[in-house]
Amino acid sequence: MAGSERERDVTADDEADGTRGLGRFGAGLLCGIVLGAGLALLFAPERGDRTRRRLRRRLQRVREGTADGISRADSLRRELQRRRESR
Repeated sequence: MAGSERERDVTADDEADGTRGLGRFGAGLLCGIVLGAGLALLFAPERGDRTRRRLRRRLQRVREGTADGISRADSLRRELQRRRESR
């Protein structure tokens, strides 16, 4: 019986260490995010309004490219379906 009591104690200690480790990881992650955001603001190559404008243009190009790709994929799907039915 003494052996199983020790096993239970070890398991409880391991679980407590795991919880503490997770909390430390979360705190480290949060500190890293805050530090990274601060450094990004300090070393940003352009003003915020110019960066936002540039991001909007890129996003618009991505949207147009995605719409183009979806349209082509839809056309190919219809063509494949037509060829399958004609066999």
